[in-house]
Amino acid sequence: MEKELYRYNPWWEGDFEKLMTLKERTDFKTRLLPNLNNKQVVFLKGLRRIGKTSLMKLSIKHLLFKGNVPAKNMLYVSLDDYLLSGKTILEIVEYFRAMNELSIKEQIYLFLDEITFCIDYEQQLKNLYDAENVKIIASSSSASLLKAQNGLLTGRSITFEVLPLNYFEYLDFKDIQITKSDAHLHEKYFKEYLTKGGIPEYVLTNDDAYIRELMDNIIYKDIAAVHGIRQISVLKDYFLLLMERSGKTLSINKIAKVLGISTESSKRYFDLFCDTFIIYPVTRAGKLNEQLVSPKKIYCCDTGIRNFYTGERDWGAVFENYVFLRLKELNLMYIYENTIELDFISESKMLIECKFHNEELSKKQQELFDKMEAKQKFIVRNYKDVEEIKKSI
Repeated sequence: MEKELYRYNPWWEGDFEKLMTLKERTDFKTRLLPNLNNKQVVFLKGLRRIGKTSLMKLSIKHLLFKGNVPAKNMLYVSLDDYLLSGKTILEIVEYFRAMNELSIKEQIYLFLDEITFCIDYEQQLKNLYDAENVKIIASSSSASLLKAQNGLLTGRSITFEVLPLNYFEYLDFKDIQITKSDAHLHEKYFKEYLTKGGIPEYVLTNDDAYIRELMDNIIYKDIAAVHGIRQISVLKDYFLLLMERSGKTLSINKIAKVLGISTESSKRYFDLFCDTFIIYPVTRAGKLNEQLVSPKKIYCCDTGIRNFYTGERDWGAVFENYVFLRLKELNLMYIYENTIELDFISESKMLIECKFHNEELSKKQQELFDKMEAKQKFIVRNYKDVEEIKKSI
């Protein structure tokens, strides 16, 4: 195991090259950094390759160079590594302490990628939390496996979802600096951002093969292989239909008929794509029975992935998808009344309608928008409008 651990932790031997080239993320500054010095276990959840590992390594970089934590006191490992299969977290940590001659009283930092690949991970983390001087940051690409905790870490943990790069992170990753005198260039670059999305590696490489490989890996490995689904072609067709319906309501029954599968299979596939963070469902606002019987609206995890599979079209829908991702923490629902739809209303009664650039509300939309009871009302047309809402949260 020693060789594997050294490969995962090159900083033990003074190799900081990969740490130094990491790009900063807003999530690190606003979420991880304030939680590096408390006792709570931090869980990072989100799509594969969305940047969870990079956030962990940004934490390691900060602890090394600003926190003055010795390199030997930090362990990063990915628990989906075949070479580590059969090893428990407790065994790995005990080996790590022995290898680096760390007493049980010395504080260590554990960065555990894909934690849900480890059986009984919650019990093991609780044991470490209770018995050792340890700070734990763990990640998962499966929402359901992370959600299936049995309460052992209640009060001991906090969970953050990692989303695609926002517009300003996109500019940073592309090394694009826009001066105030060139502010007019934002329109061009923002549309470029909506086109390519915010998957970090794709932003850096612009390699279409990367997106295709990423989605194939999720469909084949995280969904089909894990859940024993043999109809791969049907699963891929289901995914393509989800991309086509992004920003629109979706009928599980209609998809079942189109693909010639049972309603039960359609519902199962839908849940699995939600579970791997590929799509997000949004419920209709209203009474409980309306919420239950009305179709869900769905949004893609990234505008670049959506555009890759559907082509660059319907900019209004793409912009709406972007707004959803930026504001999803508000627990959004959509409004549908007398055949008229408005995009979002938040849990805190913030009404939001997306109209990209010069789009206008229809007469009936405007009437519904005006009569809706809400604490705040916004018509968002560009990234500035969305950031103003973010500031008010």
